Amino acid sequence: MRPSLKAAVVGLTAALALGTLGTPAQATDPDPTAALNALLNPSLEDPVIALLPAFPMPYRPYNGPICASGDPQCIVDVIAEMKARLAPEAASCDHDAIFGLAYLRVTENVKAAADNGYFHDRKWLTQIDAVFAKKYFDTMDAWTAGNKTSVPHAWRIALQASDDRTMSGLGDFMLNMNAHINNDFPYVLEQVGLTAADGTTHKPDHNAYNDRLDSLYHPVFDEEAARFDPMFNKFDIGPVDDLVVSTIMRGWREMVWRHAEALAATRNIPLLRNAIQKEIEEYAAGQAQFIKLIPIFLAASSKNRDAFCSTHHG
Repeated sequence: MRPSLKAAVVGLTAALALGTLGTPAQATDPDPTAALNALLNPSLEDPVIALLPAFPMPYRPYNGPICASGDPQCIVDVIAEMKARLAPEAASCDHDAIFGLAYLRVTENVKAAADNGYFHDRKWLTQIDAVFAKKYFDTMDAWTAGNKTSVPHAWRIALQASDDRTMSGLGDFMLNMNAHINNDFPYVLEQVGLTAADGTTHKPDHNAYNDRLDSLYHPVFDEEAARFDPMFNKFDIGPVDDLVVSTIMRGWREMVWRHAEALAATRNIPLLRNAIQKEIEEYAAGQAQFIKLIPIFLAASSKNRDAFCSTHHG
Protein backbone atom coordinates (compact mmCIF):
# COMPACT_ATOMS: atom_id res chain seq x y z
CA MET A 1 0.00 0.00 0.00
CA ARG A 2 1.10 3.60 -0.49
CA PRO A 3 1.61 5.41 2.85
CA SER A 4 -1.63 7.37 2.38
CA LEU A 5 -3.62 4.23 1.61
CA LYS A 6 -2.07 2.40 4.49
CA ALA A 7 -2.92 5.26 6.83
CA ALA A 8 -6.51 5.00 5.65
CA VAL A 9 -6.52 1.28 6.42
CA VAL A 10 -5.07 1.93 9.85
CA GLY A 11 -7.74 4.55 10.47
CA LEU A 12 -10.48 2.23 9.29
CA THR A 13 -9.21 -0.53 11.52
CA ALA A 14 -9.17 1.82 14.49
CA ALA A 15 -12.69 3.01 13.70
CA LEU A 16 -13.97 -0.57 13.51
CA ALA A 17 -12.31 -1.42 16.79
CA LEU A 18 -13.83 1.61 18.48
CA GLY A 19 -17.22 0.88 16.97
CA THR A 20 -17.10 -2.61 18.36
CA LEU A 21 -16.30 -1.27 21.79
CA GLY A 22 -19.12 1.25 21.55
CA THR A 23 -17.13 3.91 23.42
CA PRO A 24 -15.39 7.10 22.32
CA ALA A 25 -11.65 7.09 21.75
CA GLN A 26 -9.55 7.64 24.86
CA ALA A 27 -5.91 8.52 25.34
CA THR A 28 -5.32 4.95 26.45
CA ASP A 29 -6.80 3.39 23.31
CA PRO A 30 -4.47 0.88 21.64
CA ASP A 31 -2.23 1.97 18.79
CA PRO A 32 -4.23 1.43 15.56
CA THR A 33 -1.09 0.17 13.83
CA ALA A 34 -0.83 -2.55 16.46
CA ALA A 35 -4.48 -3.37 15.87
CA LEU A 36 -3.85 -3.73 12.13
CA ASN A 37 -0.78 -5.87 12.80
CA ALA A 38 -2.89 -8.18 14.93
CA LEU A 39 -5.61 -8.29 12.30
CA LEU A 40 -3.15 -9.23 9.55
CA ASN A 41 -0.96 -11.51 11.68
CA PRO A 42 -0.25 -14.46 9.37
CA SER A 43 0.09 -16.79 12.33
CA LEU A 44 -3.68 -16.54 12.68
CA GLU A 45 -3.87 -18.62 9.49
CA ASP A 46 -1.63 -21.37 10.83
CA PRO A 47 -4.20 -23.20 12.99
CA VAL A 48 -6.64 -23.15 10.07
CA ILE A 49 -4.02 -24.39 7.59
CA ALA A 50 -2.95 -27.11 10.04
CA LEU A 51 -6.56 -28.28 10.31
CA LEU A 52 -6.93 -28.60 6.55
CA PRO A 53 -6.17 -32.27 6.02
CA ALA A 54 -4.00 -33.47 3.20
CA PHE A 55 -5.96 -35.53 0.70
CA PRO A 56 -4.87 -39.16 1.04
CA MET A 57 -2.42 -39.88 -1.75
CA PRO A 58 -0.54 -43.13 -2.44
CA TYR A 59 3.21 -43.17 -2.01
CA ARG A 60 5.06 -42.80 -5.29
CA PRO A 61 8.86 -42.95 -5.06
CA TYR A 62 10.73 -40.08 -6.67
CA ASN A 63 12.73 -41.35 -9.63
CA GLY A 64 13.81 -38.06 -11.18
CA PRO A 65 17.38 -37.32 -12.26
CA ILE A 66 17.77 -34.20 -10.11
CA CYS A 67 19.16 -34.88 -6.62
CA ALA A 68 18.07 -38.51 -6.80
CA SER A 69 19.98 -39.36 -3.62
CA GLY A 70 18.63 -36.46 -1.60
CA ASP A 71 22.17 -35.69 -0.47
CA PRO A 72 22.49 -32.34 1.37
CA GLN A 73 25.17 -31.39 -1.16
CA CYS A 74 22.32 -30.77 -3.61
CA ILE A 75 21.36 -27.55 -1.82
CA VAL A 76 25.01 -26.51 -1.59
CA ASP A 77 25.23 -26.88 -5.37
CA VAL A 78 21.99 -24.93 -5.86
CA ILE A 79 23.32 -22.06 -3.75
CA ALA A 80 26.57 -22.00 -5.75
CA GLU A 81 24.66 -21.78 -9.03
CA MET A 82 22.37 -19.07 -7.68
CA LYS A 83 25.38 -16.98 -6.66
CA ALA A 84 26.98 -17.45 -10.07
CA ARG A 85 23.79 -16.34 -11.83
CA LEU A 86 23.16 -13.40 -9.50
CA ALA A 87 26.63 -11.86 -9.86
CA PRO A 88 26.26 -10.61 -13.47
CA GLU A 89 22.62 -9.64 -12.90
CA ALA A 90 23.58 -7.51 -9.92
CA ALA A 91 26.60 -5.99 -11.65
CA SER A 92 24.46 -4.83 -14.59
CA CYS A 93 21.46 -3.82 -12.45
CA ASP A 94 19.35 -6.31 -14.36
CA HIS A 95 15.88 -6.26 -12.83
CA ASP A 96 16.02 -10.06 -12.61
CA ALA A 97 18.53 -9.55 -9.78
CA ILE A 98 15.67 -8.73 -7.40
CA PHE A 99 14.32 -12.25 -7.43
CA GLY A 100 17.76 -13.77 -7.85
CA LEU A 101 18.83 -12.25 -4.54
CA ALA A 102 15.60 -13.12 -2.73
CA TYR A 103 15.67 -16.72 -3.95
CA LEU A 104 19.31 -17.08 -2.90
CA ARG A 105 18.54 -15.89 0.63
CA VAL A 106 15.54 -18.21 0.89
CA THR A 107 17.62 -21.18 -0.24
CA GLU A 108 20.38 -20.35 2.24
CA ASN A 109 17.70 -20.27 4.93
CA VAL A 110 16.34 -23.64 3.80
CA LYS A 111 19.82 -25.12 4.11
CA ALA A 112 20.27 -23.68 7.60
CA ALA A 113 16.89 -25.04 8.66
CA ALA A 114 17.66 -28.49 7.26
CA ASP A 115 21.10 -28.51 8.91
CA ASN A 116 19.43 -27.78 12.25
CA GLY A 117 16.87 -30.57 11.96
CA TYR A 118 13.92 -28.28 11.33
CA PHE A 119 12.26 -30.63 8.86
CA HIS A 120 10.99 -34.13 9.58
CA ASP A 121 12.12 -35.49 6.20
CA ARG A 122 15.34 -33.81 5.15
CA LYS A 123 15.82 -35.97 2.06
CA TRP A 124 12.39 -35.01 0.69
CA LEU A 125 12.94 -31.33 1.46
CA THR A 126 16.35 -31.40 -0.23
CA GLN A 127 14.92 -32.98 -3.37
CA ILE A 128 12.07 -30.43 -3.40
CA ASP A 129 14.58 -27.59 -3.14
CA ALA A 130 16.80 -28.89 -5.93
CA VAL A 131 13.98 -29.71 -8.37
CA PHE A 132 12.28 -26.38 -7.66
CA ALA A 133 15.49 -24.44 -8.32
CA LYS A 134 16.15 -26.36 -11.55
CA LYS A 135 12.72 -25.34 -12.80
CA TYR A 136 13.65 -21.70 -12.22
CA PHE A 137 17.06 -22.08 -13.88
CA ASP A 138 15.47 -23.73 -16.92
CA THR A 139 12.88 -20.97 -17.23
CA MET A 140 15.53 -18.25 -17.07
CA ASP A 141 17.70 -20.06 -19.62
CA ALA A 142 14.78 -20.49 -22.02
CA TRP A 143 13.87 -16.80 -21.74
CA THR A 144 17.46 -15.65 -22.23
CA ALA A 145 17.80 -17.94 -25.26
CA GLY A 146 14.73 -16.35 -26.81
CA ASN A 147 12.49 -19.39 -26.40
CA LYS A 148 9.76 -17.26 -24.89
CA THR A 149 6.85 -19.35 -26.12
CA SER A 150 8.08 -22.26 -23.98
CA VAL A 151 7.89 -20.11 -20.84
CA PRO A 152 4.65 -20.32 -18.80
CA HIS A 153 2.28 -17.35 -18.99
CA ALA A 154 2.90 -16.02 -15.47
CA TRP A 155 6.64 -16.16 -16.08
CA ARG A 156 6.28 -14.36 -19.42
CA ILE A 157 4.48 -11.54 -17.62
CA ALA A 158 7.16 -11.35 -14.92
CA LEU A 159 10.20 -11.56 -17.18
CA GLN A 160 8.83 -9.20 -19.80
CA ALA A 161 8.17 -6.68 -17.04
CA SER A 162 11.78 -7.07 -15.91
CA ASP A 163 13.07 -6.57 -19.45
CA ASP A 164 10.82 -3.55 -20.00
CA ARG A 165 11.60 -2.12 -16.54
CA THR A 166 7.95 -1.36 -15.90
CA MET A 167 7.84 -2.43 -12.25
CA SER A 168 9.30 -1.28 -8.98
CA GLY A 169 11.68 -3.62 -7.19
CA LEU A 170 8.85 -4.79 -4.98
CA GLY A 171 6.72 -5.34 -8.09
CA ASP A 172 9.40 -7.50 -9.71
CA PHE A 173 9.67 -9.47 -6.47
CA MET A 174 5.94 -10.13 -6.34
CA LEU A 175 5.63 -11.08 -10.03
CA ASN A 176 8.52 -13.53 -9.83
CA MET A 177 7.40 -15.02 -6.52
CA ASN A 178 3.94 -15.52 -7.95
CA ALA A 179 5.21 -17.24 -11.09
CA HIS A 180 7.62 -19.55 -9.28
CA ILE A 181 5.25 -20.46 -6.45
CA ASN A 182 1.86 -20.60 -8.12
CA ASN A 183 2.92 -21.90 -11.53
CA ASP A 184 5.97 -24.07 -10.78
CA PHE A 185 5.62 -25.39 -7.25
CA PRO A 186 2.57 -27.66 -7.77
CA TYR A 187 4.47 -29.64 -10.41
CA VAL A 188 7.53 -29.93 -8.18
CA LEU A 189 5.50 -31.25 -5.25
CA GLU A 190 3.72 -33.75 -7.47
CA GLN A 191 6.98 -34.93 -9.04
CA VAL A 192 8.92 -35.41 -5.81
CA GLY A 193 5.89 -36.74 -3.96
CA LEU A 194 3.26 -35.69 -1.46
CA THR A 195 3.42 -38.82 0.69
CA ALA A 196 6.28 -40.60 2.47
CA ALA A 197 7.02 -44.31 2.15
CA ASP A 198 5.28 -44.97 5.48
CA GLY A 199 2.09 -43.36 4.16
CA THR A 200 2.35 -40.11 6.11
CA THR A 201 1.85 -36.82 4.32
CA HIS A 202 4.67 -34.35 3.72
CA LYS A 203 2.28 -31.43 4.27
CA PRO A 204 3.50 -30.68 7.83
CA ASP A 205 7.01 -30.04 6.44
CA HIS A 206 5.47 -27.91 3.68
CA ASN A 207 3.54 -25.87 6.26
CA ALA A 208 6.48 -25.64 8.65
CA TYR A 209 8.45 -23.41 6.31
CA ASN A 210 5.87 -20.61 6.55
CA ASP A 211 7.36 -19.42 9.83
CA ARG A 212 10.88 -19.49 8.41
CA LEU A 213 9.73 -17.31 5.53
CA ASP A 214 8.28 -14.81 8.00
CA SER A 215 11.73 -14.24 9.46
CA LEU A 216 13.22 -13.48 6.05
CA TYR A 217 11.04 -10.70 4.67
CA HIS A 218 12.44 -7.86 6.72
CA PRO A 219 16.18 -8.57 6.21
CA VAL A 220 15.69 -9.45 2.54
CA PHE A 221 13.63 -6.31 1.90
CA ASP A 222 16.33 -4.24 3.59
CA GLU A 223 19.06 -5.82 1.46
CA GLU A 224 17.07 -5.27 -1.72
CA ALA A 225 16.63 -1.62 -0.72
CA ALA A 226 20.33 -1.20 0.06
CA ARG A 227 21.51 -2.71 -3.21
CA PHE A 228 18.89 -2.33 -5.93
CA ASP A 229 15.84 -0.20 -5.15
CA PRO A 230 15.79 2.28 -2.24
CA MET A 231 11.98 2.23 -2.20
CA PHE A 232 11.80 -1.53 -1.68
CA ASN A 233 11.26 -1.25 2.08
CA LYS A 234 9.88 2.28 2.30
CA PHE A 235 6.16 1.50 2.05
CA ASP A 236 6.03 0.53 5.66
CA ILE A 237 4.36 1.28 8.98
CA GLY A 238 6.10 -1.01 11.41
CA PRO A 239 5.93 -4.62 10.20
CA VAL A 240 2.66 -4.24 8.30
CA ASP A 241 4.14 -4.88 4.85
CA ASP A 242 5.97 -7.96 6.12
CA LEU A 243 2.67 -9.22 7.52
CA VAL A 244 0.82 -8.58 4.27
CA VAL A 245 3.44 -10.48 2.26
CA SER A 246 3.47 -13.30 4.84
CA THR A 247 -0.30 -13.62 4.62
CA ILE A 248 -0.27 -13.67 0.81
CA MET A 249 2.49 -16.30 0.73
CA ARG A 250 0.63 -18.57 3.15
CA GLY A 251 -2.44 -18.43 0.93
CA TRP A 252 -0.38 -19.13 -2.17
CA ARG A 253 1.46 -22.04 -0.56
CA GLU A 254 -1.80 -23.63 0.58
CA MET A 255 -3.21 -23.29 -2.95
CA VAL A 256 -0.02 -24.85 -4.31
CA TRP A 257 -0.47 -27.96 -2.18
CA ARG A 258 -4.08 -28.35 -3.34
CA HIS A 259 -3.06 -27.95 -6.97
CA ALA A 260 -0.33 -30.56 -6.46
CA GLU A 261 -2.89 -32.97 -5.03
CA ALA A 262 -5.12 -32.40 -8.03
CA LEU A 263 -2.22 -33.09 -10.40
CA ALA A 264 -1.35 -36.30 -8.56
CA ALA A 265 -4.97 -37.46 -8.50
CA THR A 266 -5.36 -36.96 -12.26
CA ARG A 267 -1.98 -38.30 -13.32
CA ASN A 268 -3.56 -41.08 -15.36
CA ILE A 269 -6.64 -39.17 -16.47
CA PRO A 270 -5.43 -36.91 -19.32
CA LEU A 271 -8.63 -34.95 -19.80
CA LEU A 272 -8.92 -33.98 -16.13
CA ARG A 273 -5.18 -33.39 -15.81
CA ASN A 274 -5.27 -30.97 -18.73
CA ALA A 275 -8.05 -29.08 -16.98
CA ILE A 276 -5.98 -28.85 -13.77
CA GLN A 277 -2.92 -27.68 -15.69
CA LYS A 278 -5.01 -24.99 -17.35
CA GLU A 279 -6.37 -23.92 -13.98
CA ILE A 280 -2.86 -23.62 -12.54
CA GLU A 281 -1.63 -21.55 -15.47
CA GLU A 282 -4.68 -19.27 -15.43
CA TYR A 283 -4.53 -18.80 -11.67
CA ALA A 284 -0.85 -17.79 -11.74
CA ALA A 285 -1.35 -15.50 -14.74
CA GLY A 286 -4.40 -13.93 -13.10
CA GLN A 287 -2.42 -13.20 -9.94
CA ALA A 288 0.28 -11.60 -12.09
CA GLN A 289 -2.23 -9.35 -13.85
CA PHE A 290 -3.62 -8.27 -10.50
CA ILE A 291 -0.13 -7.45 -9.19
CA LYS A 292 0.41 -5.18 -12.21
CA LEU A 293 -2.62 -3.10 -11.18
CA ILE A 294 -1.22 -2.11 -7.77
CA PRO A 295 0.49 1.33 -7.83
CA ILE A 296 3.40 0.58 -5.48
CA PHE A 297 4.41 -2.32 -7.69
CA LEU A 298 4.84 -0.07 -10.74
CA ALA A 299 8.03 1.67 -11.85
CA ALA A 300 6.55 5.13 -11.21
CA SER A 301 6.73 4.46 -7.46
CA SER A 302 10.53 4.11 -7.66
CA LYS A 303 11.73 6.46 -10.39
CA ASN A 304 15.39 6.55 -9.29
CA ARG A 305 15.77 2.80 -8.97
CA ASP A 306 18.28 2.25 -11.77
CA ALA A 307 20.39 5.30 -10.95
CA PHE A 308 20.59 4.17 -7.33
CA CYS A 309 21.49 0.63 -8.30
CA SER A 310 24.35 1.79 -10.52
CA THR A 311 26.29 2.88 -7.42
CA HIS A 312 24.92 0.57 -4.74
CA HIS A 313 24.43 -2.90 -6.27
CA GLY A 314 27.40 -4.28 -4.34
